[in-house]
Parts: sequence; C-alpha cells; structure tokens
Amino acid sequence: MQLVDSHCHFDDASFDLDRDTAYQRARQAGVAVQILPGVCARLWPKLKGVAAAYPGLYPTYGLHPMYLGEHRLGHLAMLEQWVEQERPVAVGECGLDYFIPELDPAQQADYFTAQLQIAQARRLPVIIHARRAVDPVIQHLRRYPQVRGVIHSFSGSEQQANQMLDMGFLLSIGGPLTYPRAQRLRRLIQILPLAGLLLETDAPDQAGLAHRGDRNEPAFLPEILVTVAQLRNQDPAEIAKVTRQNALNLFEIKPCPIPSHAPRS
Repeated sequence: MQLVDSHCHFDDASFDLDRDTAYQRARQAGVAVQILPGVCARLWPKLKGVAAAYPGLYPTYGLHPMYLGEHRLGHLAMLEQWVEQERPVAVGECGLDYFIPELDPAQQADYFTAQLQIAQARRLPVIIHARRAVDPVIQHLRRYPQVRGVIHSFSGSEQQANQMLDMGFLLSIGGPLTYPRAQRLRRLIQILPLAGLLLETDAPDQAGLAHRGDRNEPAFLPEILVTVAQLRNQDPAEIAKVTRQNALNLFEIKPCPIPSHAPRS
C-alpha cells in the first residue's frame, strides 16, 4: 500500500540533522511520493537540492502569503524563470492568509493573482493556502477557470468544499483531522467524495494527535489514512489507492514504486 504525501516541507531546517533517516522512515511507512511546496525565493535552491537527492520527491515553487515580508515584485519574474527552467509539478504554495492580521490582504492578493496567472500560462496546477480565507480564494479562482489544483489542509464548510470540488479542485486533509475536537472537519470527511481528496502531513507542522507537540514527518501519513478510513467506515487500502491516484493525476506523476536502494545524498 503506497501513499502520496501531497504537502510536505521536507526541505525545512528541522530535517537538516536527520533527513536521511526521516526519508527512510517515510519509505518504510509506505510513503512513495512527497510533494514539496516552495514558500519563498530564498529557499527555492535548497528545495531543489533536497528534492533531487531523494527518489519520489517532487518540488514546486511559489510565494507563500506568510512570507509576505520577504517577497519582492522581482520574485515573480524569478518564479516565472524557475517554473520554465525547472519544470516543477505545480506552482505554490500560494494563496491567502487572513489569520495573521499584519499580512496585508491587498498585497497578498497581488502575489496570489500573479501566481495564478503563471500557473494558467504554464498549464500547471496550484497548491493553495487558504487560512480563514476560503471565500476570497474562491473569488480569485473564479477569474481563472482553467486553473486546477489543491486546497491544502482544508478546513472550510461543506458548502465551500462543494464549490471547490465543482471548480475541479481537490481538498487535502492532514493532521488536524485526528483531533476529536475537529468535529466539523470529521463530519465533512464522511460525506466528501473520495475522488476529491488528497492526504498530507504538512510536515514539520500540523502533527496529528499521536505526535502532538512533536515535529511532524511524512512517516506519520498512515495515521491520517487510518483516521479517514475509520470516519468513513471504509477500507484503508481503497482510500490509499484512490487518493494516491488523485495525486498522481493532478501533478502528472507516473507511478513511483519504492526502490530498494538508498537515497542519493
């Protein structure tokens, strides 16, 4: 049973001391593919290097709204160059964050719109961050009907979920689902179509209940799978199969069996 971690910041500094062993733990747990979203221009070179060093890791490049203070308009031109030269599987992580008050909404919107335009021009999916901003994100996406992608760590309403699914977007579910207090999300996961779902860890952030307070890592993805299966009363193998294929289709990745050889680091 092979899984795809559709959102993992495996290039994060918290993995610098044990990235090889964390990678092997993920492989042993059945995580065959990791999608690694970029967050700012400063970190794209490291992200590229990490992805190149390990089979089954795929980088994307973007300008995350939480790094708004680092972004410059020139970074959008850089992003276009990186997308053209590196041919990533998606643009992102991009989007809107209305949880942090000091992040100017107008500036966020400018960077988000520009990245949607890049994704549309390159016919690439987008990885979207939409924290307390699902409705504004939907409004932006309606202006780019050809763009498809995923809303990572979805936490919106059933109505918002259906709108996103109707627009051709997938919804990614991670560690927050494992907490009993996440009642709305847990009810939602029971009724959403499996064809619209992806699994993610968002490592090193958003650790599940069993690892609360610890660094999250891709090896913990099966715990999210088990929670989804329990809530849906469905075979974990079927959920793994469908969500894996959803991810492979979205990012246009060929099936990636887990190799027996060590990483190239």
